[in-house]
Amino acid sequence: RACFRVGGRPQSPPARRRRGRRPQSAAMDEEYDVIVCGTGLKECILSGLLSVHGKKVLHLDRNNYYGGACASLNLTNLWEKFRPGGATQPPKDWGANRDWNVDLIPKFIMASGDLVKILLKTRVSRYLEWKSCEGTYVYQFQEAGFFSGAKYIHKVPATAQDGLKSPLMGMLEKPRFINFAKFIMEWEDDKPETHQGINPKGHTMKQVYDKFGLQEGTIDFIGHAVALQINDEYLNKACGPTIQKCKLYLNSVMTYGGSPFIYPIYGLGGLPEGFSRLAAIHRGTYMLHKPVDGFEFDAEGKVCGVKSHDENGQTEVAKCKMVICDPSYAGDAKTQVCGRIVRSICILGEPIPHTKNKDGGPATSCQIILPQKQVGRKNDIYVMMVSHAHNIAAKDKYVAIVSTVVETSNPEAELEPAYKLLGKILDRFVDVSEIRLPVDDGSKDSVYVTATYDPTSHFEDTCAEVLKLWKTITGEDLDLTVLPDEDEG
Repeated sequence: RACFRVGGRPQSPPARRRRGRRPQSAAMDEEYDVIVCGTGLKECILSGLLSVHGKKVLHLDRNNYYGGACASLNLTNLWEKFRPGGATQPPKDWGANRDWNVDLIPKFIMASGDLVKILLKTRVSRYLEWKSCEGTYVYQFQEAGFFSGAKYIHKVPATAQDGLKSPLMGMLEKPRFINFAKFIMEWEDDKPETHQGINPKGHTMKQVYDKFGLQEGTIDFIGHAVALQINDEYLNKACGPTIQKCKLYLNSVMTYGGSPFIYPIYGLGGLPEGFSRLAAIHRGTYMLHKPVDGFEFDAEGKVCGVKSHDENGQTEVAKCKMVICDPSYAGDAKTQVCGRIVRSICILGEPIPHTKNKDGGPATSCQIILPQKQVGRKNDIYVMMVSHAHNIAAKDKYVAIVSTVVETSNPEAELEPAYKLLGKILDRFVDVSEIRLPVDDGSKDSVYVTATYDPTSHFEDTCAEVLKLWKTITGEDLDLTVLPDEDEG
């Protein structure tokens, strides 16, 4: 089957250059099947897939780098984004630009999730190297005992054996957790005999937990650190989707052993770049640092062109049959604001305290989930840490990104419970952005708008959105069950 390499270490970083380049004036004079605005992961996956399926694609981005919200920035670009004007400069002892690829959003990849399947199907996996995340932790305060200090974070048990050793549960609770884990692993949607009387559409997840007699603390880490739900609303909804989320997590743990998450060496920016490369191979045209001034529509209200301008301010219009874009290109008429997200990029000089790798040493990567109930909130707080071991930071430097949905008028203060877990923070870069969702599915005017990225620590919802958009655009499901052989071109 198609190759997916976990654990290697490439000799040099991926080339970060404009692919599929041609003179911009000539490219803007042509007509395209699709024009894609923004080089975020969603846009690049769709651009790559459409190119492979024979569509003529033009891909524009106002930035001078690939990735949009999914970009990985060097120090210069990081400072330009968060501290423009040149009043301050990166510390000299942080090393050179080539040492840094700092992600703008905190995401790991589920080892058995849909993104891995898309990477394998398109063979973009061959452009990337991966490492497993060394540990997933959940925040649950435990008071100090006679022989131990207070504990705040705990390793999430991923197997029955882990459950037996976990301090998250008492001795009487552990057998109940093991029975629940066995139930999840044996569940098959099309085999009712594996459901133990549970109706995936008729029973709520709370009823499933009650069936196994699970306590509140156990429910908390299962729901938020295994099923990766962002709040407790799922408890009173149909249990089917949450059972599938739990099963995906446990299957992902078994894929590479010990962790359900993997992460690309050199940062998340390699993902949109990989799909950009796929599109360029199939004759896609790319323009970075290209402004988008608006869209043109025909008499029937269908999009027919994208407006831009050249270095002299002269208007240019590239003709097209459809547009795919992120919310920043769509305007208020095509999107609605549904809240805000706060993200804080924290540079550390040491690993997060009390996080360990499988050998008991300090972790070079980890995830920490702070369930809403544990910190008195409506939404979870997420922490993702990666480091020099992933070629995203200079030697002995670590990058922890904290994120959550904004609930108050002081967004950064909401991250304080997570900041307290990180140890000494050398510097931090905070961004508060709107959560924008499309107002329609795009079929009426052929302008297909993606949503902004959620605060969760994985790409599963992102992939679900891409697959839904693909079906809306093409009328067909993307078959992820048929993968190319390793020797296929």
